[in-house]
Formats: sequence, C-alpha cells, structure tokens
Amino acid sequence: MPRSTNPVGRLMLERAIGVAGRRAASPGGLRFTERQLYYETCRVLRPTPAPLRRIARTPAPPLRLSRFTEALRGREPAGLLAAPPAVGTTLGGPVREPDLHAYGLPRLLVCQDRSIARMLLANHVHLEAACPVLDAEGDLPLDPRLVAALERAGDATVHVLHDASPSGIALPGRIREALGAARVRVEPLGLVPRHAEALHLVSGRGPRPVPPLVPLPQGLRPREARWLAAGRFAEVAAVPPARLLRAVLRIARGPRPPRHSVRGELRELRASGFMTWPDA
Repeated sequence: MPRSTNPVGRLMLERAIGVAGRRAASPGGLRFTERQLYYETCRVLRPTPAPLRRIARTPAPPLRLSRFTEALRGREPAGLLAAPPAVGTTLGGPVREPDLHAYGLPRLLVCQDRSIARMLLANHVHLEAACPVLDAEGDLPLDPRLVAALERAGDATVHVLHDASPSGIALPGRIREALGAARVRVEPLGLVPRHAEALHLVSGRGPRPVPPLVPLPQGLRPREARWLAAGRFAEVAAVPPARLLRAVLRIARGPRPPRHSVRGELRELRASGFMTWPDA
C-alpha cells in the first residue's frame, strides 16, 4: 500500500498504536505479538458503541494491516515480542525438559498459530497451568514419547487453540487422527464463529468459494458453517491478550469443563472469552 501522505492521519495512527500497546500489556506488563497489537489498534480506532455490545457481530477491520505495519516500523512498544523464529526450531516446552517423557502428562496445549504459542510461553502459561505449549506447524505430529507420557497420565487431554477458520476448525480432527488408538482426549478451545461474534472480534474475508466442511464438525452449527463458507475468518490473535490468558489458564489448569446450556455459554463467554465448543 502507498505511504500515507496525510501527516495528521499518520500522527493519529501512531498515537492509537501507543494506546493499543499500553492496553495490550495491561495488566502487569503482558507480552503480546504484533498481530495482537494490530487488533488492539483496531479496537482503539473503532470501539464498540454501548448499544451494540449485546449484539453478536464481527465487524470489518477499520485499518489495513499494511498501513499498520508501515506505521509500526521502527517503533517497539513495551511488551511487543520479536518476530517468531523460523519453523523447525523449538519454542520450548517438553523438548527442553527431557525428563518429562518419563512421567505422566495430564494435559497439553497445541496452538494453531505459532506466534500465539510464543506469546503464551512468554507469559508463563505453561508454568502456571503446568501444561506444555506447542505449535501445530512446528510440533505436529506429536513426538511418540510425548503421546506415551499422555497415556501414562490416564484421562489426559490435548487442548487445541485455533482460529475460527476452516483450517482451524479442522485442526482438532487432524490431531485426533494422528493420535490413532492412543487413549487421549482432544478438546478444542475455539475459536468458532459464535465466539468471534459474542466477543465482537474483527473478522477478515478470504478467497471464495470455500469448500464445505463435510461432515460438519461436532458442535459447529449450520449458521456458523455458512459464515465460514462466505470466506470469513477470525483469528485468536484478535482476542484481547489479557482475556486470552484468563480463558486459557481457566481451562488448561482446571478439570474438564461440563456441558453448557446456551445461557451458561453466553455467561462464560462474557466472563472469560471463549470455551471448549463441541460441548455447547
């Protein structure tokens, strides 16, 4: 995209990025990714009006990503993580803890987005939840020693954090297939379209038509399948960082969530962001 020729617009954008950086790091100096900062900047530029907060919606972004990237160049807001390492390098977790394979591992978190996995590790989620954090692109298929550690724990769970997109929603199924006969439960955390709508997350549009999800994944509603078929998607990075951390910690370190009523689901969405979705 051409460089902005409007100095006032440029100055306003830089100020919005500054505000967004402070919000993303709150509370307590959280670490966040560039993509998370972009979505926080979108919220600063276009906050949700009070009358619309109870209406499920996924607005279009008010700012082009290319313009944000240009305005961010040379700026390093406190808490912003550096660019992720190349795929194929380890992020941490069980690979750096070789003794882990010798014990039972009750839970594991796999993130579709490598940058989100880095953000969770940078904010010590793996320590607070006693749950290793991996990324799907660099750590799948799972190390057989890791699968054996999950089986030894008995009733172990692999939590999957993914985007509201066809590839994201298909990820838990891929992991189940890769686990084969292993006695390990796979629990998707979301996102799915209804989570994105309830949280008023900025959504994008990809190429269309989108191949239909056949069979329809358990827990995904026909209306959500149509939303995806229209080329729409919402990223986990669009969830405010503090809210994402609260939701992941609540689920990853606690017992298996119970089945929810629709009313209970909406209450939990407002309270902590999103939740496991096949049980809804």
